[in-house]
Amino acid sequence: MARPKKRVEKAEKKPLTKEELWNYVKRYWQLYLLLLLPMIYFLVFKYSPMYYILIAFKKYSIVQKVSEMPWAKNHGFEYFLKAFKNKDFINALRNTVFLNLFDIIVGFPVPIIFALLLNELRFKFFKKTVQTVAYMPHFLSWVIIYGLAMQLFSPTNGFVNMVITKLGGQAVHFLDDPNHWVRTYIGLGVWQSFGWNSIIYLAAISGISPELYEAASVDGANRFQKMWHITLPGIRPTIVVLLILALGNVLGSGFDRPYVLQNNLVMKNAEVIATFVYKYGIKGLQFSLTTAVGLFQSIANVIFLLLANWFSRKMGERGIM
Repeated sequence: MARPKKRVEKAEKKPLTKEELWNYVKRYWQLYLLLLLPMIYFLVFKYSPMYYILIAFKKYSIVQKVSEMPWAKNHGFEYFLKAFKNKDFINALRNTVFLNLFDIIVGFPVPIIFALLLNELRFKFFKKTVQTVAYMPHFLSWVIIYGLAMQLFSPTNGFVNMVITKLGGQAVHFLDDPNHWVRTYIGLGVWQSFGWNSIIYLAAISGISPELYEAASVDGANRFQKMWHITLPGIRPTIVVLLILALGNVLGSGFDRPYVLQNNLVMKNAEVIATFVYKYGIKGLQFSLTTAVGLFQSIANVIFLLLANWFSRKMGERGIM
C-alpha cells in the first residue's frame, strides 16, 4: 500500500519588529531614495491632475475654481450625452476603433516575423546593419515622415506615381483618396514602428535556452521546425502580454500621426478622438465636453484591457495580472 503523503506546512513569516524594520531601512535607504523620485513624479504629474476630471461633470468657467463650478445638467452627465449626440464624435470614435484594430491586425505580426527572421541571420555585420536600418524610422517625427510620404506618393511628382505612370498606369491618390489613405496610414505606421517593436521579441528570443536548439538538431529538426516548435513557443508569453496591451489601447490613439496625415479630402476616415479633442477643446474651448470624451476613452481602454486579460487567462495564458 502506498503511504499517505505528509502535508508540508509552510512556516508562517513573523512580522518584522520595529528595530528590524529600522535596520532594514538603514541598510537600503539609497534604494528608497531612488524610488522616491518616480513616486513624486507620478504624484505630481499623474495623480494630482486627476482632480480635474470633475470638469467633465461641471460647466467649465475659466474664472472659477473647479470646486466652485456649477454641476452640469442630467446629474452631471450632460456633456457625455452631448458627445454621443455629436456626429463628429461618433465618426471619430468609429475611425479610432477601425484604424487601431487595422493597425493590430496588420502591424502586430510584422515585428514578430522580423525578429524571427533576424534571429536566423548568421552574419553579424549584415544582421547589425539590418537592425540599424529598421530602427531608424522610429526616431523620425511624423512631420518628417509626412514630408517623405509627399515625395513618394504625391499624385503629380511623387516617385511612386511617376513609376506607375511610366509603366502605363494611372496615378494613385495615396494621400487624397479615403480608401487609399487608410492603407497608406497603416503602412506608414508599420514601417515606422516594426523595427523598434522587434527589440523586445529579440530580447525574449535571447532568453531561450540554446540546449533546446541543440537537442532539436540531434533529432534532425531543420531551421524552420526549430523556429516553429522552439522559438515561437518560447516567446509566446511576450506576444500575449504585448497583444493584451495593444487591445487595451483600441480606443487610444496618438495625436501627431493622424493629425499630420489627415486633410480635408479624407477627413471622414481620418478624424480620430485625439484630433476631435484638439479641435473641440483647444480650438473650440469646449473643455467640459472634451474632458468627458477623454474620461470615456480612458474607462473604455481599461475595460478592453481587462477583457483581453480575462480572455487570455481563459485560454491558459498567464496574462498581465
